[in-house]
Amino acid sequence: MHDDQPRTITPDDLPKVITRYLTAHRAHDTATAVTTFTDDATVIDDGNTYRGSAAIEQWLDRSATEFTYTIHLTNAQETDTAHYIATHHLEGNFPGGTIDLRYRFTLRDDLIEHLAIEA
Repeated sequence: MHDDQPRTITPDDLPKVITRYLTAHRAHDTATAVTTFTDDATVIDDGNTYRGSAAIEQWLDRSATEFTYTIHLTNAQETDTAHYIATHHLEGNFPGGTIDLRYRFTLRDDLIEHLAIEA
């Protein structure tokens, strides 16, 4: 029987590609962040789906400049070797001012194939 329940891990146990993405995203380093995705990756954020490198790059550029906020990793989980969740607490000048977001990653070939960002 396979257990699909995520288990808590330390942030240091997240795969390097996720850590590289999160670090680049926090630093608003779009050029580095986009290299962590597969060419055919999808990102779902705020009800919108972005497919492929060009769309993801545009999303990263927009999200880096749309609001000013701080972001802190508060939890990390692993479901299996391809599925991870990184929970972040954000505070900033966006509507509501604070939110906890789950970044759900699916990996393929040591790159991010799918990222869903959920409240």
